Amino acid sequence: MDASQNLPELVAAAQVTAKASTDRIAEILDHLDGRTGSEAQMEDLRAATVELEAVAVDTYTLFEARMQHHFKRGPFSRKLKALLLDNEQADLADRVHQHYLAINVLKHGIGASYRALLATPNCLFGVKQSVEEITDEARPPAGLVDVSVPGFFAGLTATVLEAYEFLENR
Repeated sequence: MDASQNLPELVAAAQVTAKASTDRIAEILDHLDGRTGSEAQMEDLRAATVELEAVAVDTYTLFEARMQHHFKRGPFSRKLKALLLDNEQADLADRVHQHYLAINVLKHGIGASYRALLATPNCLFGVKQSVEEITDEARPPAGLVDVSVPGFFAGLTATVLEAYEFLENR
């Protein structure tokens, strides 16, 4: 990603990359039609899911890095959430916070962010409720946060772009 591109351009490029992964995931799932797939099909599904996870992590990390200058010091997402709440943007604050937690879980696995997501009453996306859900399968297609559910990446990018507009126009 070119440093001279602005955040919306970078998000648009990420959306193109993510679409290829989500299309591949949908194609595999359609072909399986609820049946257990072959090892090759499951490996393709895992690979597409890992690609989508990486794009999601990169997108949110880039958002944080490009927007950090709006705050003097400290944790970007926590400060952004507080600023949004102070400006009566509770819905956006909640979406930013949930996506921040999801990205942390994708990056670091089980920890405080995972426990916070599990405790979130109206979670925006699929979170596996226990480690047993993951260890039941030899190599599950999705991790603790299921990025392959329809709308996950679109929700992430919409939230990032809305928060970007908020920060740039205040």
